[in-house]
Amino acid sequence: MVEPQIAYAKSRGLKVAYGVVGDGPIDLVFVPGFVSHIEASFEFPPIERATRRLNRFARVITFDKPGTGLSDPVEGVSTLEERMEDLIAVLDAAGIERGALFGVSEGALMSALFAATHVDRVRALVMYGSYARGSWAEDYPWAPTPEQAAAGAELIEDGWGQGFWLDAIAPSFARDPELVRWWARYERQAASPAMARAITRLAVEIDIRDVLPAISVPTLVLHRTGDMTWPIDGARYIAERIPGAKLVELEGFDHFPFAGDVDALLDEVESFLTGARPVREADRRLLTVLFTDIVGSTERAAELGDRRWRAVLQRHDELVRAEIGRHGGRAVKATGDGFLATFEGPARAIECARTLAAATAPLGIEIRAGLHTGECELIGDDIGGMCVHLAARVCSLAGPGEVLVSRTVKDLVVGSGIEFSERGAHKLKGVPGEWELLSVA
Repeated sequence: MVEPQIAYAKSRGLKVAYGVVGDGPIDLVFVPGFVSHIEASFEFPPIERATRRLNRFARVITFDKPGTGLSDPVEGVSTLEERMEDLIAVLDAAGIERGALFGVSEGALMSALFAATHVDRVRALVMYGSYARGSWAEDYPWAPTPEQAAAGAELIEDGWGQGFWLDAIAPSFARDPELVRWWARYERQAASPAMARAITRLAVEIDIRDVLPAISVPTLVLHRTGDMTWPIDGARYIAERIPGAKLVELEGFDHFPFAGDVDALLDEVESFLTGARPVREADRRLLTVLFTDIVGSTERAAELGDRRWRAVLQRHDELVRAEIGRHGGRAVKATGDGFLATFEGPARAIECARTLAAATAPLGIEIRAGLHTGECELIGDDIGGMCVHLAARVCSLAGPGEVLVSRTVKDLVVGSGIEFSERGAHKLKGVPGEWELLSVA
């Protein structure tokens, strides 16, 4: 696990918590949007993985603004000017003469103002998921109206700590019960409901449109094309008005930077700050890959209706994750109505697949499973390679309640007592050659 070195900077009579990770040649200051909690954030695998990527070329520094996370509590929300004082205190405490700023969402606005005001302290500016004005105007129609902003603030306070915000800011995570639970806990750690609401109110009052032409440092504007929180039109507006700014439009719907295709985002940051296109590191390991799939999921969903089907899927996901963990595997990701998992041993993978059929039967569903053992490419928390494609194809040929495996898997569990029946040789779509498949008895 990435463990930040946490310390406190003095600013305005307050203690501002900041964390430092890594020792790369570039000082990269991550300026969070909305609320944060330094210590808790690095316990979140997507953030930990992204930080490791950034550490290849940068020392990463981040902080909690007063009123949030580990920093001192405050009665009211800090102004932009006060936040700039806090950032100077963090830079001084961390020994940074000139750093690159990576501002996210509302944090990008303060970063832009800081870059225009304290140009001697900023070597480059990255603005992600940003906007120039927080409320609707005739010449800026992409922001929420005052009525929409007020309704949003009420929803935040009433539902704070429940994880409901993921639907809007990280739809990629919203269907994963484990991530929803983590996010709900993170909200509670990062700020109180009243502080979260107050920060939201201030965010919609900010307007930096007149500041943009005064920014002279190299600037990268990153935004996802389907961002539902702050539409990409606002990012295009910003890039047009900052002299020499580079705009990169990324595919995806997530506003949260560490959801979706994070590698594509970090590739752009690394290329911009180092001047060199990054080569992604790939690790390869021998693993047994398990795919599961709910048989007839579309028909079952139509029969139950959306609400009951969502409840079944949630319970299915919980059971599958639990069994994968109990058998020593790793749940790589949910695949809509199934799972992709890896195991270091094929016998454990087979036993897990057998157990899943019985564990999920009380939900009124049947699952099938396919397994193959081979060399996999490890890409952060994800996996790739021909082994993954082959296991998916094997799963697609399995019948209801069946565990289907490749000959490779069968040969590796000799002596285990597991029995098989022949299913013949098959050509698998997208996979060269013919493959012998066997059904687990």
